[in-house]
Amino acid sequence: MENRHLTLRYNKKQKYLKVKSIFGKCIAGVSLILLLPFFLIIVILLKISEPKAPILFKQIRNGKDTKEFEIYKFRTMHVDAEARLEELTQFNEVEGAMFKMKNDPRVTKIGRFLRKTSIDEFPQLLNVLKGEMTLVGPRPPLPKELAEYSEYDKKRLAVVPGCTGLWQVSGRNELNFDEMVELDLTYIKEMSLMLDLKILLKTIFIIVGPKNGY
Repeated sequence: MENRHLTLRYNKKQKYLKVKSIFGKCIAGVSLILLLPFFLIIVILLKISEPKAPILFKQIRNGKDTKEFEIYKFRTMHVDAEARLEELTQFNEVEGAMFKMKNDPRVTKIGRFLRKTSIDEFPQLLNVLKGEMTLVGPRPPLPKELAEYSEYDKKRLAVVPGCTGLWQVSGRNELNFDEMVELDLTYIKEMSLMLDLKILLKTIFIIVGPKNGY
């Protein structure tokens, strides 16, 4: 009886993951088409602000089972941002294996707007189409962040990372690293289509509502 119960739970979870993947790719594809005119405006603004700088920012992240992939974002920082990170480490405002700085001098004027509205994250819809990310899931860490993870922290990488997640809609920059880990593990334990929809709705409210991203 117990084995049958476990088998049913496993099959239910696999069905959920399959539906979640298909649903996410459909939403990502439709969203990219509908948002294309809006993206063109952003491209023009970015090119006007820094003509020779790239439009997209590409960065290696760790996804499910620590597998590396290249994440996409609209560029929000000056081109020398990565080189200047070392000198700013002492100003980190988040505890744990993350770097966050509210008044980061590397962020451009338009980049600050894109971050506050989370618009800079929209190109990650391409990652969803490629199957590297999903709409809802844990934030994918940088390899240097992963190097500081404990075995317990790595449990948050048991699922495909998401564009948004329980951490992002539960306080985001107001929470420390350990709180983020606990929220991600809670999501992994309780994840369902209903929970995903709730998180997506909260994400939409955050984008159009009060701005606290940086």
